[in-house]
Amino acid sequence: MQIIPSFNFASIPNIIFGPGKIAELYHIIPRFGNNILFVTGTRSIKNSGKWDNIISEIEERGFNFWNVSVNHEPSPQLIDEVATKFRNKNIDLVVGIGGGSVTDAGKAISAMLPKNDSIKNYLEGIGSKLHDGQKIPYIAIPTTSGTGSEATKNAVISEIGPNGFKKSLRHDKLVPDYAIIDPEFMLSCPPTITAACGMDAFTQLLEAYVSSKANAMTDSLAYSGMQHIKDAIIPACSTSALDINVRTNMAYGSLMSGITLANAGLGIVHGLASPIGGYFNIPHGIVCGTLLAQSTKQNIHKLEELGSQGKNFLQKYAKVGALLYNEESINEKDIMKQCSKLITILEKWTGDLKIPRLGTYGLSENDIDKIIEGTALKNNPVVLKKSEIKHIVLSRL
Repeated sequence: MQIIPSFNFASIPNIIFGPGKIAELYHIIPRFGNNILFVTGTRSIKNSGKWDNIISEIEERGFNFWNVSVNHEPSPQLIDEVATKFRNKNIDLVVGIGGGSVTDAGKAISAMLPKNDSIKNYLEGIGSKLHDGQKIPYIAIPTTSGTGSEATKNAVISEIGPNGFKKSLRHDKLVPDYAIIDPEFMLSCPPTITAACGMDAFTQLLEAYVSSKANAMTDSLAYSGMQHIKDAIIPACSTSALDINVRTNMAYGSLMSGITLANAGLGIVHGLASPIGGYFNIPHGIVCGTLLAQSTKQNIHKLEELGSQGKNFLQKYAKVGALLYNEESINEKDIMKQCSKLITILEKWTGDLKIPRLGTYGLSENDIDKIIEGTALKNNPVVLKKSEIKHIVLSRL
């Protein structure tokens, strides 16, 4: 009989999942009130025609609404400006409709509307105050399959520049009240964004699966998410982009990635993504996607050096390698072979999806030491030396 170690599991939103489920939004809104603040992207949702349909339904039901647009990763200035503008509008509900940046922005706005100061004061590692979790109710409706932010308690806020940062506003009560995941909203997502977001989701699933904080529940959810993404990520960026079944599989994988990262944590890829995204204007999904294969390769190499101490994590990597090659099982003799297959697939995805290198965005070798100083290993399965982390970044310049 297998022994299951003790674990804790964080709360998740009330999840409504499936094509056409946006219709439930109009039945949920009256539970909160009549005044709605929509937070959306600037192009995708509006160009798709979905926004016109939503507003038509909202107007027909007599709700009052306002709309603010987010066209990049949310900054403290953006959150402060929106919160100040709408603080006295008696907003009953915030609804975020968009990618990870929009979802995070909506989450942060809902948290800052009841406050009277800057979000900077509440950011981890930046401010000195702890948020108390008081917020305006929030509904997250993702339009990409990537960050899984619709299922987490933190909003990532960025200030980009030489002294920039990517830090979280975090509290257990900031988990969205509802997450409506309707894959129909992802059909119009462009291939480049789909690719970056898909690689981000898979990174989160894999890093959570091999995390030092992983548990039986997160393992099951992460593995399930990878099962659904593995055969959908390439089609979602090419000939089957309009296939609702493909988009549904991607949406499910992304949702699982949010749930698992919230409970198991992440590894070196996201440890690097934080300083890189603070210093350079690089989409988060690109950073994760471009570093995933090399980071996995470095982890596996270091675990192999540890011998028996790294065996459990190597078995997990091998199991994912077998999964991606549609092989039913592994045995002790096949572990490194399956790990090698995992790296091969990740490298192939990186190439097939045309994930750019970091140098495309202005990052150079001279920046790497500064990046490493701001890098946390988080819950990486193995401790990496600075020279090993540097090798990861250099390999994707």
